[in-house]
Amino acid sequence: METGNQTRVSHFLLLGFSQHSEHQPILFCLFLSMYLVTVLGNLLIILAVASDSRLHTPMYFFLSNLSFVDICFTSTTVPKMLVNIHTQSQAISYAGCLIQLYFFSVFIGMDNFLLTVMAYDRYVAICHPLHYMVIMNPCVCSLLLLLCWFIISWVSLVHVLLMRRLTFCPGTKIPHFLCELAQMLKVACSDTLTNNMFMYVIAVLLGVFPVTGILYSYAQIVSSLMRMSSAGGKYRAFSTCGSHLTAVFLFCGTGLGVYLSSAVSHSSLQNSVASVMYTVVTPMLNPFIYSLRNKDVKGALGRLLSLAAPCL
Repeated sequence: METGNQTRVSHFLLLGFSQHSEHQPILFCLFLSMYLVTVLGNLLIILAVASDSRLHTPMYFFLSNLSFVDICFTSTTVPKMLVNIHTQSQAISYAGCLIQLYFFSVFIGMDNFLLTVMAYDRYVAICHPLHYMVIMNPCVCSLLLLLCWFIISWVSLVHVLLMRRLTFCPGTKIPHFLCELAQMLKVACSDTLTNNMFMYVIAVLLGVFPVTGILYSYAQIVSSLMRMSSAGGKYRAFSTCGSHLTAVFLFCGTGLGVYLSSAVSHSSLQNSVASVMYTVVTPMLNPFIYSLRNKDVKGALGRLLSLAAPCL
């Protein structure tokens, strides 16, 4: 224990994207604009759902929660990155790094859980339409949401507690723009076997099971649609899944891209660029996906903006 206390560092260095000063203003403007679009877009989705009684359904309840999580997700990493770019500093405190690690793990896990719950919601709506409001009543929706928060909060806390057992050498550099679990384990100066085992077990449990749930839900949805005789009914039923499927493919595709890039390439720059796709780009695109492909959301946004126009 004494050795751990002696070698515990006060801060880490986040290497980020580029060390060249001429690139910093471009990176700052790029990420600031993406962050503002993400926050504004997701906030509009939340306000549209809250203000329109026609959107007070389970599907839009989970959508508004997804937008809230996406705002928190990007706010966990981008503001600190912007501060570091603006001040041309790479430092992040030890405590700040663990806090970022915790909330990053929570919100990426909640993104995964919410997409799974939304797939289940679409399965019930299409395969059991007569019992939809009974099965997906407000109490069940709230319990599902609370269960997701409870599970991922405790899993992320265990990750942080295990991380606190590790020691790091002075001047430790993290080849990333955020305190990401796998990257931190790579630069630790002590044995990380327990941490790696827990990380892989949780990755399987919280990765494979949700993906399996989504695939099963859509397999049942496709099977149900195949039994429909009306082409119009098939289109209307599946059109409600289009936005969700796009979000799932975007989230899972970018996550898989990060994994493959880290496995194939040892370049920290390539890994960081790949990570931007699911930490910044995906949360930014979700509001566009759900608003452009959904007439109800577009209508609610139009009414919301028309009410706000006289105040501007």
